Amino acid sequence: MKLVPLELRLPRRSGSLRAQVEAALLVHGRPLRWAITGVESQAGQPAELLCVEAVLIAHGDGVAGSEDPSA
Repeated sequence: MKLVPLELRLPRRSGSLRAQVEAALLVHGRPLRWAITGVESQAGQPAELLCVEAVLIAHGDGVAGSEDPSA
């Protein structure tokens, strides 16, 4: 298990903002903490981009969210 810093840019969609960010982060590992650090508008694009910085817990086996019960 290791801590991994991550920066993402996600298109903003309708619905729960928290759920969108957490779902995108789970692809990379289990979020320990995260923050939206900016919002970018793009000319000609209907959706804004969310700038997210996070620290994730990544497992050596490559499986996000799996835990070792002996730890």
